[in-house]
Amino acid sequence: MPTAQLTATPILATRSEEHVPGMSFRLRYSPLLAQMVIIRRCNLSCTYCTEFDKTSDPIPIEMLEAQLRKLKNLGTFGISLTGGEPTLHPDLPRLIRKCRELRFFRTGMITNGFFLKPELINELNDAGLQEMQISIDGVNGNDTTQKVLNNLRKRLEWLRDYAKFRVTVSGVIGACPPGEAEEVLAFASQMGFTPRVLLVHDKYGQLKLNEQELQVFERIVKKLPKSWMDFSGYRKRLVRDGSSPFKCRAGSRYLYIDEFGRVNWCSQTRTLWSKPLVDYTVRDLREQFYSYKACHATCTLGCSRSASQLDNWRAQAAAN
Repeated sequence: MPTAQLTATPILATRSEEHVPGMSFRLRYSPLLAQMVIIRRCNLSCTYCTEFDKTSDPIPIEMLEAQLRKLKNLGTFGISLTGGEPTLHPDLPRLIRKCRELRFFRTGMITNGFFLKPELINELNDAGLQEMQISIDGVNGNDTTQKVLNNLRKRLEWLRDYAKFRVTVSGVIGACPPGEAEEVLAFASQMGFTPRVLLVHDKYGQLKLNEQELQVFERIVKKLPKSWMDFSGYRKRLVRDGSSPFKCRAGSRYLYIDEFGRVNWCSQTRTLWSKPLVDYTVRDLREQFYSYKACHATCTLGCSRSASQLDNWRAQAAAN
């Protein structure tokens, strides 16, 4: 993978922008989504995953609440709590409640689902959670993953019976026999959840599927209802051509906050560029909006792409 290049259009921030951005600035540059790691530890060890460890303590709640206030100050619209496995954090409901108190437009979380029980689901309801995402790799466990339908069926039934928030279940192609993704999505639809299909990527966020897996993906896509993101067709172009260029606005429209409180372009570029969130300003948002990211054409990360899509018509620095 080529090294990402950081080139930005030099625009100075005004003094008023150094504090709380006005609505005009927010509409042009503020994050549409910030993903915030609240614990790096996970109960699973999926071999394709690079976003977990087995030893980390939960990030202190006071630090996380300070990060949320900072993100709100930058004009962030939506928050997604992630990990690791966020349900391992003992203060998860309190953190969700803080998100709602700060009036983020959307508060969601990503989980593997293993710790979901009626008691926790009701706590998340009471805290005001609006959206939950679960990705399921197949039906039967294997050496790569245990995040499969046969291990999660009861948890999903509990979500159907108790959850007051929206649940999106993604069938994943690339870790189990590809046909199993279709069974996962059929079950998700039966439960009344929003079905979605994802592709396993490597540690750089790049596609790595064989021909049979790609054929199943194309068959699934034809059956699923289209979301607004699907109209960009980027996954079909990645599958067909191996490339789908876009103007990545990570660092601006999309922020990935790691367990050290640093802003990264995304989860897969943590070694390429980062900056402490506490030092992040509206000038950084504007600079990163215009910065060219060399990994964009073959990127499979839907969060970066969806947050960038609305601004694809706007200018960006060219590659050197």
